[in-house]
Amino acid sequence: MSKPTLQVRTVILSDVHLGTPDSKADEVCHFLKHVQCERLILNGDIVDGWRLKRGGSWAKSHTRFIRLVLKKIEKQNTQVIYLRGNHDDFLGRLLPMQFERLSFGEDFVLDTAQGRYLVLHGDVFDGVVKNLVLLAHVGDAGYALLLRLNRLYNLFRAWRGQGYFSLSQAVKARVKQAVSFISSFEDQLAALARDRGCRGVICGHIHTPANKHLGDIHYLNSGDWVESLTAIVEHHDGRFELIDYQRFVRQFPRSAPDTDALENEEPLRLPVLA
Repeated sequence: MSKPTLQVRTVILSDVHLGTPDSKADEVCHFLKHVQCERLILNGDIVDGWRLKRGGSWAKSHTRFIRLVLKKIEKQNTQVIYLRGNHDDFLGRLLPMQFERLSFGEDFVLDTAQGRYLVLHGDVFDGVVKNLVLLAHVGDAGYALLLRLNRLYNLFRAWRGQGYFSLSQAVKARVKQAVSFISSFEDQLAALARDRGCRGVICGHIHTPANKHLGDIHYLNSGDWVESLTAIVEHHDGRFELIDYQRFVRQFPRSAPDTDALENEEPLRLPVLA
């Protein structure tokens, strides 16, 4: 019996960070298995090259994600667009690149019923990432440590019967400099979309999901699959929606066989270079 699916025109997700122990690859695989789309945009930091260089942690679920994306191309004729982020900047020297329905690039203009939307990861407006690469790597190591502490803290909370709590999101919400950075980041992306003649902008990078208007610009951020577990979908009527996995899984529950459904399937045929 086929699984129930959410039928949409476009799915945009970012910041899966495959290659790290904090990537929620099982959850994003479950999400993708229960969504059928014409176009899938992987908006940067899907594979965490920075962390893999430092050893990383590649799991079966990370391979399962790659297989699932390729399966969508092969079996569902899904167009997949992979946009470079800062953690997968190793792709930069190869761009642009096209393999049938799989393409790689820096940014993409999405034509919708509402107008044109500029899609890009967003790291170009992060001064630390752009100009101080060494400091960005130090900050990433600090973030990894914070996530490790967060795992221990949430084990303690689970033992006490309490729900999940994100230390990093609490810091972003309460530290004045973090709030100011996010606001500046959003304003710069809105200005770029306006300059490019687009009605809206869709990004990732800062792990802060959003769906709002900044003046005349519709600003969307797909969040991440480390903590927020969110994605953006474009419905067939042109409406955009920010999908939260915790609500999504109540509509499309997980089951034990669902986790390893791709493990024993036939080998995939890789896309051909166009």
